[in-house]
This record gives sequence, C-alpha cells and structure tokens, in this order.
Amino acid sequence: MTTICIVRHGETDWNLAGKLQGSTDIPLNEKGIQQAKESGQYLKNSNWEVIITSPLKRAKRTAEIINESLNIPLVVMEEFKEKYFGDAEGMTFEERRRAFPDYQYPNEEDQSHFMNRLMAGLEKINQNYKDKRVLLVAHGAVIGSLLAQLSNGELGRGKIKIQNACMNEIQFCEDCWEIKSYNQISHLT
Repeated sequence: MTTICIVRHGETDWNLAGKLQGSTDIPLNEKGIQQAKESGQYLKNSNWEVIITSPLKRAKRTAEIINESLNIPLVVMEEFKEKYFGDAEGMTFEERRRAFPDYQYPNEEDQSHFMNRLMAGLEKINQNYKDKRVLLVAHGAVIGSLLAQLSNGELGRGKIKIQNACMNEIQFCEDCWEIKSYNQISHLT
C-alpha cells in the first residue's frame, strides 16, 4: 500500500502576520527553518523513500531541510503548488473580510480545477511510487482540501486549522485513500 505523509511547510513572515499567501512565493522565516529541522529529525528513522514538494520556495526549502536528515530523492511536482487566491493574496483575514464580504476573491483559481489538480497529483504519486513511503511537502489549502475530499467533508477547510509543519498521513488501501492521522504537531517544540 502507498503511504503518504503530507507535511505543511514551515512558518513564513506572512503566516505570522496572518496574510493569505496562496501562490505568492514567500520564504521561510527563522521559526519555519527550525520547524523544518525538527520535522527532519522526527522523520529520519521512519524509512521514507522519496520526498515530493511543491515548487514554491517555502515548501521546497522545508523539503530540502527535512532531506538533510534523510538523504533520499527529492522531486518537485507542480500539482501540489498552493491555490492561487487572486486579488486576496497578501491580505489579512480582516482585510479580506472588508474587501470581499462574500468571500469570492476576484481572479481566484477555481476550486474544482484546484481539486482536480490535487487529485491528479495523488494519482501520479500512486502510479509512480506504488507501495512506497512518500513524504509530500505542501501548503495549508492543499492539505485542507485533500483532507476535506478524502473525509467526505468531515475534515478540512473551516473545520481544522492546518498548522505549520504539521504531519498528515494517508494510505491507499483497497482502491481508495484513507486518512490515518492529521494535523500532528507533537514533533515541534
């Protein structure tokens, strides 16, 4: 069975300020670097076979730091890039609420397109790394949307806050993905 541990990237200054990052390419801050190091230490004895990462620098750098402890192949996959939130990127929650009270952000990536992209990425992982143990470094909306999809809406956006550097494990069993754990942060100080 294919096992994927989905790790959210470490903290950025925009996370700290409560700004919506989306596809805006913001680097890790010092706390984010430390979270990535702690994640690598936690994962180093778990026999992971490959790290897949979003191309955005906050995720890619998190993956690179984790891989300093693992030394396994690292693959970039565009499918797991964060959702593009259009005109709302760079705004805090309060700024978004005032500017877009209906929560419809102009020029935002369509949710069905976003979900199709993510599910195609999972299918690609399952085909290319069947029965392997895969680390996937991604983003809050990516993880929240995948958890919502795989749990039939029981988890995900609006139900849980996806923490920086959290770990979420899914497995492909009997022709479907099952959530084994989510939003785990016990490895962080």
